Amino acid sequence: MEHQRERMILAPFNSIWERIAMKGVFGLVMLLVVLAPAVFAQEHYTEGPVWRIQLIRVKPTKMDAYLSSLRQATKPLIEEQKKQGMVTDYKIFLKQTKNNPEDWDICVAIQYKNWAALDGATAKGEAVRDKILGGKSQALDLNEKRAEIREIISSELLQEIVLK
Repeated sequence: MEHQRERMILAPFNSIWERIAMKGVFGLVMLLVVLAPAVFAQEHYTEGPVWRIQLIRVKPTKMDAYLSSLRQATKPLIEEQKKQGMVTDYKIFLKQTKNNPEDWDICVAIQYKNWAALDGATAKGEAVRDKILGGKSQALDLNEKRAEIREIISSELLQEIVLK
């Protein structure tokens, strides 16, 4: 005796409204699948500001020259960005311990209100650069001089979080 398998065939959609409803349900399920990781991540923290961090190794005997350069060019530049609302804060950190000769010495940290604050930052930054430093060629000259006394080890964008 041979058993026959019956195949179940779904009835076709009777109307356009059933198709739209089915697509809506499918879309909702896909949206939940995509958003679920973000919802679970927010369980532990709230998002704070965004930081641009540069870790810099200063060449031996050049620390005084580099700090002078930061004070004379970088500080006025960031202060103007802060005055214009482009950045909310900045900090300069001097590392007191070295794990090896290749380690960094100075950290320059610039705080932005959020990710949206970075929209259009290049054009706005160039306008501030031109106002404070005198133009693109002066900024290139400054970077060339700094390259002789320091090396950028790392440049990162970080999201600050506040644990709940």
